[in-house]
Amino acid sequence: MRQYSSRSKHIDFIILDLFTVELSFVLANLARFGIGAAVDYRIFASMNLLLVLLHLVIVFAAECYSGILRRGYLKELKQVVFHNGAVLASGLLVIFFLQASAQYSRLVMVYFFIFDVIIMYLLRIARKRFLLRVSKRHRDGRKMLLVAYRADAEALVKELAEYNYSDFNLEGICILDSNCVGERIEEVEVVTTRKELFEYVKENVVDTVFLKCREDERKKLMDTLYHMGVMVHMSLDFVLGDLPHATLQNINGISVITAAMHQPTTRQRVMKRAMDICGGLVGLCCTGLICLVFGPIIKIQSPGPIFFKQQRVGQNGRRFNIYKFRSMYPDAEARKAELMKENKMSGHMFKMDNDPRIIPIGHFMRKTSLDEFPQFFNVLMGDMSLVGTRPPTVDEYEKYELHHRSRLAIKPGLTGLWQVSGRSDITDFEEVVELDKKYIRGFCISQDIKIILKTVWIVLVGRGAK
Repeated sequence: MRQYSSRSKHIDFIILDLFTVELSFVLANLARFGIGAAVDYRIFASMNLLLVLLHLVIVFAAECYSGILRRGYLKELKQVVFHNGAVLASGLLVIFFLQASAQYSRLVMVYFFIFDVIIMYLLRIARKRFLLRVSKRHRDGRKMLLVAYRADAEALVKELAEYNYSDFNLEGICILDSNCVGERIEEVEVVTTRKELFEYVKENVVDTVFLKCREDERKKLMDTLYHMGVMVHMSLDFVLGDLPHATLQNINGISVITAAMHQPTTRQRVMKRAMDICGGLVGLCCTGLICLVFGPIIKIQSPGPIFFKQQRVGQNGRRFNIYKFRSMYPDAEARKAELMKENKMSGHMFKMDNDPRIIPIGHFMRKTSLDEFPQFFNVLMGDMSLVGTRPPTVDEYEKYELHHRSRLAIKPGLTGLWQVSGRSDITDFEEVVELDKKYIRGFCISQDIKIILKTVWIVLVGRGAK
């Protein structure tokens, strides 16, 4: 069973937009320099390539074509403006960092934005109107009969009718749990009851039947309809409705229904890992600089290793070694048991004010989160992510109740929703778990970016970590 992304389904719009980008770039150069002006083809080609790449990156990152056929005129205009605004802002940012404003005209970028918004919007609307005409022309050949319960029928009719580009034309409805021949639902006649369903299919033109009913009911209808040669579409709402983030997948040739707290798309996984690698490389460079400054201070204040290594529990129970700058005395773990009575967290985490195990420089490093920087190595190795849930120690994990394990459904992170929600004020472990579950269920790349920016702000102002 294959699953298609919005990009693969809308390859026509992708090609159309690429043509628009090329045309808009040429028009932007003509508007800026005029016809017949001398052109540096090296700069022309490199700037053109930059805009094409930025366009494709934003298409990949933002799922620009998701629901494109259901968007109205205003929503489409907003989407086109947003898309081209992102291209313009990214292009100007690249030019700024490359210090290439002398070679790459910013005015060309502005003209490109204007032309691309206008042409892209008009061509998308024209393409959708063409598809709508083609769809209406072929509708008479694909007649559908809906079979459902009374409680579902009206909502289903509305949902099926909203999609203007459908190849199907809803001809009638069979209500399974009432006798209502002759009634109408949203202008579609209720033409039959269950008893007369097969006679109706036999005597009328029915290309396909849409079934939404329980398994016992479905089995009664499916076999007869199948042997009558009618194509049958089955809604899986009764199967998937109670399962979170349920999807259809293929496991070694076997079709299965998969449910999880969250199932990131391939695009989300690729982007998150790319962010982790880039962030990990930058973070390790910063770690080296921090080590040069604070490494000798740690050694002077507390003889021992500069780095602290501890086994933690990661995604789905995997064990790994986490690395930090050592901010405590070497016997800190041995003294933890005697300090448990001072623990201000209610639950399976340890935290206390004025921890006597922390060395003098350790207080500053913890307040500014500098002690966490070696964990960028864990991020680069794939044991952790930039954003996730904080990994518990082994002894904390062993005390977990069953529902606590949900916070390990993803890779642990350097920061997370808990950290940017006032972590110094949250003392209930159950509240931490709920915040972690909220992050996992609502995961998206834009949320990760927001959490990273909030974390940077919190670190800069020195709020949160103690």
